[in-house]
Amino acid sequence: MNGEQKPVEALSEDEAAAELQRLVAAIAEYDRLYYQDDAPGVTDAEYDALRRRNLAIETRFPALKRPDSPTERVGAKPAGKFSKVRHSLPMLSLDNAFNDGDVGDFVDRIRRFLGLAADAPVVLTAEPKIDGLSASLRYENGRLVVGATRGDGTVGEEITANLRTMDDIPKKLPDGVPDVVEVRGEVYMSHADFAALNKRMEESGRVFANPRNAAAGSLRQLDPAITAERPLKFFAYGWGEMSAMPAGTQMGMVETFAAWGFSISPLMKVFNGTSELLEHYRKIEAQRAGLGYDIDGVVYKVDDLALQERLGFASRFPRWAIAHKFPAEKATTVLEDIEIQVGRTGALTPVAKLRPVTVGGVVVSNATLHNEDYIKGIGRDGEPIRDGKDIRAGDTVTVQRAGDVIPQVIDVDLSQRRVDSKPFEFPTTCPECGSDAVREHDEKTGRVDAVRRCTGGLICPAQAIERLKHFVSRGAFDIEGLGDKQVDVFYKDGLIAHPSDIFTLRERDERSLKKLKDREGFGETSAKKLFDSIDARRSVELYRFIYGLGIRHVGEGTAKLLARTYGNWASVEEAARSAHDENSDARANLLAIDGIGATAVEAIAQFFAEDHNLEELKRLLENVTPQDVVAVQSDSPVAGKTVVFTGSLEQMSRDEAKAMAERLGAKVSGSVSSKTDLVVAGPGAGSKLKKAAELGVDTTDEDGWFKLIGR
Repeated sequence: MNGEQKPVEALSEDEAAAELQRLVAAIAEYDRLYYQDDAPGVTDAEYDALRRRNLAIETRFPALKRPDSPTERVGAKPAGKFSKVRHSLPMLSLDNAFNDGDVGDFVDRIRRFLGLAADAPVVLTAEPKIDGLSASLRYENGRLVVGATRGDGTVGEEITANLRTMDDIPKKLPDGVPDVVEVRGEVYMSHADFAALNKRMEESGRVFANPRNAAAGSLRQLDPAITAERPLKFFAYGWGEMSAMPAGTQMGMVETFAAWGFSISPLMKVFNGTSELLEHYRKIEAQRAGLGYDIDGVVYKVDDLALQERLGFASRFPRWAIAHKFPAEKATTVLEDIEIQVGRTGALTPVAKLRPVTVGGVVVSNATLHNEDYIKGIGRDGEPIRDGKDIRAGDTVTVQRAGDVIPQVIDVDLSQRRVDSKPFEFPTTCPECGSDAVREHDEKTGRVDAVRRCTGGLICPAQAIERLKHFVSRGAFDIEGLGDKQVDVFYKDGLIAHPSDIFTLRERDERSLKKLKDREGFGETSAKKLFDSIDARRSVELYRFIYGLGIRHVGEGTAKLLARTYGNWASVEEAARSAHDENSDARANLLAIDGIGATAVEAIAQFFAEDHNLEELKRLLENVTPQDVVAVQSDSPVAGKTVVFTGSLEQMSRDEAKAMAERLGAKVSGSVSSKTDLVVAGPGAGSKLKKAAELGVDTTDEDGWFKLIGR
């Protein structure tokens, strides 16, 4: 999403027309992904924001409203693999409320439309908004004859055979029902069933992102036998065509469905006015974690069906109903346990083990608790955070996920805390090796490090495995075919314990009775590919070699600075060894490098003062040659310029492009700003290319880039 959109009130007519064209295309594509492919392209919050902006522009410029406007349609056209079914009555979606004020406005609009006094009671139902796939079930003379998806609201996909496999859906209704009955509701999957399904599917290499995708994908199988194997459930909440109405209220109709054998939400209640609706909303939100299935809000409907008919419809929404959505990217769940994980630098990180909950379209079962002080409710400055609330196993907590950021626990509901709960005691010894775990003291700042670390170093198995994973990672040696899973297995089986062992693996395998090719998951071809991948990294860029060592505080950027400054490994090693002397010229020179601070220099000095590390370095250098750095061309056409690469590069990889630009003296950035000098765009370039145009930044394609640099 574009974070710097121009306010709607500031748009000119031409800008508004262009913006509507973009929004129509974007929303249509996201509808297709969601309704046809069961693979949402954006979060619910981002999608809702697009629709709200589209509506706001149409409201300000009504003459610009397009024939294909998303305000005139629901969902997406049915996919081609199922036959089509035209709904006898449209399956419309609901308008959304995002806060208490929106709900109050909704109730006030009902009063005004019906000509009621400002304080006249309005009776409404409230029920959880199930996050699944909408379906319509048509019964004739009590027998299920057609089942269909929502589709675009007018035409859906015929999936009768699949729906017949579900236990929650009656195949025959009791005697005495109307001749034509069309029951509508939501097909969904519980959290427990979703987890079990994904566990079974891991073997195939394809798992579902969340229960909604799992339900949709299971229901839209061409083979009903596959659907029958999936644990799908159905809640009834509405209707389409009815030859006779068995009740005069919304609640009465849903209770009738229950009497006919359908499952209905036990949380559906009838209320009188806004305050009661909001109170029930809060209760459902608090219970959300324990429901066992995903909901993303609460739906309010006028209870009296005669009033519903009078209110009618506005555009694609009924005037008598609205969905009060939960806050985006947040959810409430139960923190079942707190586990301590040991990272490659020895950091002890507390992880919340959560009752699975969907946050922003992703099922979350783990969340970070940052550090010891965060659990206690203490911030970096010693001031309380979360009002000083500590976090304990068994607590009901609020989890937040923003974009790709690791989910985190941000609040605790003390009203839900068990009477027997106890504060979490952070360990003072490493759970992996039993070594002391300490918090370092910074003599310069006087602060105690927020992170507790294992002092076991190279004897700690957790650190050894993580160091190996770091060594072979993409930013370091980037050994294809040697991922986290293989490192875990090879370490546990005693094949590799140190990075140097990786490069003697082929030689040792040739002498071994049990060959790699005979191990589970390998064969002759895959074993050879792995050995070849290892051999291909016996000569590696200097910065990758430095970064791969896993020195604390030496990230990829610092490794590149060291490589560019010293040019070759011998010079880097000499400077690093000499830097242990705080008064040495070598230490002063390291500190003088722009971008490398005292903390990193101290970590480098400590690493090279440790005999175990030097022994491993010697073994590693017997098998690997760090490449000398090619001098930066200060006279190149792009020297000193900031370059951004975007889109799908076809003549070079992204890493190759970045390395090439840096050798030519350019700075490579991941985002476009007013400081960007050039954007190199491949096919599929999107928002970055658009932003470059808005800012007047020069752009070119790959051919133009090679022509510019004289290649």
